[in-house]
Formats: sequence, structure tokens, C-alpha cells
Amino acid sequence: MTTSARSSARAPDPDPPTHQQPHQQPHQQPREVVAAVLHAVAADVGRATLVAELTDTGEPVIRWSNRGASELLGWAGSDVQGVRLDRFVIGSDGASLRPLFRRERPTTTAVSLRTAVGETVACRVSTIPAPGGLLWAVQVDPAHSERELALRASADALEHRFKVMAERSPVPTMMSEQGMRLGHVNDALCVLLGVTADKLLGTGWIAYAHRDDEERIAETVVAVLAGQERELQARFLDSQRRVRHTDMRFTPLLTPGVGDGFVATLEDITERREFEERLNYQATHDSLTGLPRRARLWEHVGATMADPDAGLACMFLDLDNFKVVNDSLGHTAGDALLVEVAHRLTAAVRPGDLVARFGGDEFVVACATGSLDGALEVADRILRVLSAPVVLDGVEIHPRGSIGVVLRGPDHHSADDLIRDCDIAMYQAKSRGKGRIMVLDESARSAAYDTLSLVADLRQAIEQRRITLSYQPVVRAQDGRAELVSVEALARWRHPERGSIPADVFVGLAEEHGLVHELGELVLETACTALAAWQSQLGALAPPSVSVNLSALQMNDHLLAQAVKRTLRRSGLRPEQLCLEITESALMNDPDTASTILRQLRDHGVQVAIDDFGTGYSSLAYLRRLPVNFLKVDRSFVAELQDGHTAVVQAVISLAHNLGIGVVAEGVETTSQIRMLGQMSCTVMQGFVISPALEEPDFVDWCRAGRLLPAGTTP
Repeated sequence: MTTSARSSARAPDPDPPTHQQPHQQPHQQPREVVAAVLHAVAADVGRATLVAELTDTGEPVIRWSNRGASELLGWAGSDVQGVRLDRFVIGSDGASLRPLFRRERPTTTAVSLRTAVGETVACRVSTIPAPGGLLWAVQVDPAHSERELALRASADALEHRFKVMAERSPVPTMMSEQGMRLGHVNDALCVLLGVTADKLLGTGWIAYAHRDDEERIAETVVAVLAGQERELQARFLDSQRRVRHTDMRFTPLLTPGVGDGFVATLEDITERREFEERLNYQATHDSLTGLPRRARLWEHVGATMADPDAGLACMFLDLDNFKVVNDSLGHTAGDALLVEVAHRLTAAVRPGDLVARFGGDEFVVACATGSLDGALEVADRILRVLSAPVVLDGVEIHPRGSIGVVLRGPDHHSADDLIRDCDIAMYQAKSRGKGRIMVLDESARSAAYDTLSLVADLRQAIEQRRITLSYQPVVRAQDGRAELVSVEALARWRHPERGSIPADVFVGLAEEHGLVHELGELVLETACTALAAWQSQLGALAPPSVSVNLSALQMNDHLLAQAVKRTLRRSGLRPEQLCLEITESALMNDPDTASTILRQLRDHGVQVAIDDFGTGYSSLAYLRRLPVNFLKVDRSFVAELQDGHTAVVQAVISLAHNLGIGVVAEGVETTSQIRMLGQMSCTVMQGFVISPALEEPDFVDWCRAGRLLPAGTTP
């Protein structure tokens, strides 16, 4: 724009500018800074231009003016230098001029100028920040007509409102009038990135985009310039090189006479992303050791297996005798050992390998190798690093572990397949002496698959109530007759394809795979229901009570007594009509807990028997305190009677009598054993010579038949 021609003649000024006193002389700016300011406005030297500086008091003071300014104001340059700017420039409605002097960006607004002759001239003022923020170039555009003045005032007001709204908006905003070059950014964006606006204007903002997101941002801007609205998530780096995650929303912007541009708003989602990452980390990593959990392990192995050429080996590690540490030193020491093991495993593997906590004291290592020798080398290093001593609560521990190793093969179609096989290999290592490495062999895998199939069939058999019972009479042998005093219920499973499965096999499977409680409740309910039916059907010929075997794991169930009470209530039996048998070794696993549970049962009136007595180790002190009704002499000792070995059987019988406990001999198979037991004052017995275990209909027939003992049984 051209400046207005003004007469240089001066009239007396009622309020002439007053120069500052010497002690108030402005600080002289370095010549290079003033030169930089002049360079900034050199492109439009025809405009009235003043160079002003904010003093320490916060007021703008004129430092330099050009010829256009002298002609407009009617003052020589030397007369205005050092004078406060507000002596000549009046803000809109008397507003302060300080908001014009912002370090962030150029500013344009409407003001009034007071000339030397006292005339007020409406003008537009543009302020341009100088390098370093020390000086401002104030360029003045006079308006030539009242209509133009009104239009400009209206436009200025509208522009001012827009600027206030945009610049003060809490939403970071950038605007391009043409292409990628920004013409405007607001304060919120400057705060987000920690830089001033001059660093972002033009194409400077691209330098703050994350290197990995630059191409995506550029592709998005190209689509927006073509007229499309777009959104994307992009990362920026602030002035401290911290990553800021943003949601960007782009809207096309056409500026007439300029070109296609855009307006973009940014939402800072850094904290939300960090929170989501923390949640994801907690969901996929173990809180104790910091290692990945199963879900992360599955994800890693699955992603590796997606590449058919990627080498992969898995190792399943289980700490040996970890329960001893927990039981002797406490769970705090056990946790400390797990943390130490996690550190050692992480240090022992190679870059690219993954160590995960599978659960409890089990860990899995996924190795990026297609070589079995390479996998075994890692496994051997793990065992060596693991065995280094560690001190827990003043006790030196030498950790050991059993490792199963599996190399990915054509039969492994998923992470499940691979990890299941290295689990099988680990159990092989356990079974062969612990503290060793085993590579899965085909026979072991076949056996494991067979076991898993059998467990699935057992679960189905329990659910469909296809576990049946056989019943063996327990009698009192006296004067050649067998008085029925009880009956022992024995679980049987006939597999539809494999035939009869031995009880010790399927009970062991039930204990190992978490089915023992369901199996135990099924046997208890079936036995009690059968006894109730016999009493109605047989009357006095029915057995007075029924005995049911308990698993060792059931003795850890504090709800056992309630389950027994429910079953008795449903069947209509009296508590004394039920006898629960538990092995001696099961009782001694945790005698205190066993004693508590058995006392609950005895208090309710249920009878308790210790089965297979003498085959395990027991404390006589515990035996004296346990609420027991019967000791059952193990069949192995009864069998020795035939060879004249009577000492153990006699000792058990005498112990029971001395403690006031009943005694039952099991596994009686000959008439001579009946006779010898009678001579030792043990008259209650069961065994094949009296009757084998019978199906329910056969047992009913046995009850109805005469109860004579075989000839030669009378002492």
C-alpha cells in the first residue's frame, strides 16, 4: 500500500512528544538486530513503518521510523525516537497496545493515529515480531474513505473475533491457505509442541512430525487438498523430543485467489494412549516378575508361526521342588525366588527370544531358531544359570528345573500344538529324575495324547453318570456264619471302546485333572441312594451302613462336610449309616486340616475309617487325636499270614483295641486267614473268600441268600 501524503509543515502541538531524560534513554539494540528488523520489512518499505520495543515496564517505545511514517504523522524521525508508541497510536476503544506485541505471530488490527496537527486518522496496523523477540516492526495502512473505513472496521472486528476464538481455543489448530504451508497456528498448538508459532508456520510444522508418521500425514494432506475430509492418528515430537500422540481431523479450505488449503485440529491423546498401554501391559504381563503372560506368549508364537520359514523352538521349564520353598520359607520367599528366576532366564536367552511366565513356577521360552542344537544350547545355558545359589531369608537355595524342548515341525499348526508338546516333554524330564532337559519323542507324545483323550472321556462319563459301583460285603465272622455289618462301595468305569478301566487309573486321572470332587460326589450320592433303596427293599437283610472311599484331595476341601450332609439329607440316611474311608498317607499329607474335616464329620455322626493302615508313615500322637472309628488292616499284611508272618497284623489289631478303635481286615482270600484273624480277635473282615465285589443286583441276591462262611473257618 502507499502512504497518505501529509504536509510536513508543523503547527503548534498542544501536547508535543516529550523525550526521555538521559537516565531513561532506551537501551541501544545491537546493530545486527536492528538490521534484521529492517530486513523483515524491507519488502514493503513504501508503507509507513515504525520499529518499537517493549521496555522493562511493558510499554512499547519507538526505536526507528521511516519516511512514510514521518509523512503520515507529521513528525521527523528524530522527534519520535524514544517516545512511547501510545502517544501516536490509539488502540480500538482506547485498548492497550501491548496485545499487539506478541512473540508468537504477526498481528493486524484497527487503530487510530494522532498526527502532529492533532488530527485523528483511522488506520490498520500490522505488527511483525523481530528475530529474538526484541523489536517489532509496526506497519501502518491508512484508510482513504469512510465507506472503506467502515468496511475495514467491520472486517477487522470479524477477523478479530475469529482470531480471538481460534487463537484462544483450547483445541490445537493449524490452517493452511495453500498446500502444506501453514499460514496460521493457535496458542494451544504452540503449547502442545512447546514452540513458538514462527517455528511452525510455512512448512516448519512438518519437522515436528514423528519420522514414521510423516508419509501418512503427507498422504492425508494430499487427499484433503483434493477436497476430502480425513482423520488420522499421528505422533509429533515436542521441543523436548517427547512423543505426543494426536487425533488429527482435516477439513478442506479454499481461499479465493490463493488456492486449496486445509484446517486441521489436533486432540492430544497422549495420556489416554499411555493409560491404554498401561492397561494392556498389565493384561499381558505378570505383575510379580514383569514377564509376558500366556496371552502375550500365544500372540508371539502365533505371529512367528504365521511365517512358514521362520525357525521356532519352545522350551517349557518347571522349577523342581518349588513347593518345598513355599512350605518351609513362606510364600514371600517363594515369590522372591520366582523373581530371581525370571531375571536369570531373561539374561540367559538371546535377543529376539521371549521368556513368559506360564503360571505358578512354570516358564516358557520361545527361541527364534530352526536348529535343535541351537535350542539345546539355550536350554543348557538356562539350567546352568538357574542352578547358581540364591539366598532367601538367610537360607542358601540351589534352584533346579526340568526343561522340555520341542522344535517346530509340520504337525504344529498353532501355538497350542507347540506349547502342549513342550509341556509333555517337560513331564518326561520330571519323570526321569528332574533337573534335566528332554526333547519330545513320539512315544511320549502318543501317550500324552492318549491320556488327554481318556481324561475327556472320563469327564463325559462323570457328567452322564456312567461311573457305576460294585459292592463288597463287610462281615463279622462268628461260629461259621457271616453277619453283614457294612458294605464297601467301589467305583467302576467300563469304557465303551477300551473296556474296564482300573479304578487306580481313572481315580488318578481325576485327581490330576481336577475331576476328583465331581467323581467323589457322584460315588457318594450313588452309594447312599442305593443303601436307602435296599433298606426299603430288603428290610432287616439290608446292610446297616455303607463305606465310601475319599480321595486325598477331598481332604483339602473344607466344604466336604457340607456336601456329605446334603447327600445324607437327600437320601434320607442317618449319619451313622455312612462310613468314609481315607488312606493313611492322605491323612498324613496335612494331618491338621484332615483332623479338622474329620472332626466335622464325626460331630455330625458320620463314621470314619483309616484304609490301608500300616502301609504309610503315621504319627501315633496324631492317630490318638484323630476322630477315627476303624482301622483297616491292609491286604498285603493279611496275605503274609499265609506264610506265618503275623507280627504286623497282630500289632495293628492290638493298637486298635488299645485305642478303643474298631479293626477291619481287608483282602481276606482263604479260610485259614479267616481262622487266624479270629484267633487274633479280629472278626470283622472282607475279601474274595467271603464275597467278591458284586454288581447291585448280585449283591441284593447275596443279601437274601444264607450267610454261611466256607467250611474250615471256625477256629
